[in-house]
Amino acid sequence: MASSSRSVRALVLALSSCAALMLGGCASEVSGTAVAISGATIPATTTTNPPTTTPQTDIDDGGSVDIDVEIGECVALGGTVDEAAIANATCGSAESNYVVFAKTPTSAECPEDADQYYYETYFDIEQGALCLDIDWQVGGCMDLVGEFAQRIDCATPGADTRRVVTILQGTSSVDDCPDPALYGFEKDSRNFVVCVERL
Repeated sequence: MASSSRSVRALVLALSSCAALMLGGCASEVSGTAVAISGATIPATTTTNPPTTTPQTDIDDGGSVDIDVEIGECVALGGTVDEAAIANATCGSAESNYVVFAKTPTSAECPEDADQYYYETYFDIEQGALCLDIDWQVGGCMDLVGEFAQRIDCATPGADTRRVVTILQGTSSVDDCPDPALYGFEKDSRNFVVCVERL
């Protein structure tokens, strides 16, 4: 996918950190960057009927990446932030860890509450970006340790595993989650909350 003048970059959401971290590297025209952005993991209270997957919006403002993926489709994102590898995946499958909710010319144009950005550059100029959320599935589990979220079996939790209890549309407050023991990932720009429990 990458040539000596093409690079792949990914921006990582550190779900429990508000600090921004810049890392960079150079090899001829190839470079990579990772930036931690803030997310919500705070307690909550009450409920409504949820969808079973993360709601999506249609933001398709162009840009170009090598992978052929549409808004609402999922990907398997791996490798490292400096050398990201991306492939198509079926949403909810063992391979899928992110869902595309928007496509933009640059990563800076993705909403701030994206869980992950994937973008490609040509001679250090961004050519296009995918704005990604974790592929949360109600009843399913994701482990949040490492650079990328990973789907795992809820029966064998990892070091930082979250099970999705409900996804609430029409609110961006974790106070609307059904139980005070739950945590929520707030998506203010798209007005929904993912309510999870830590295993």
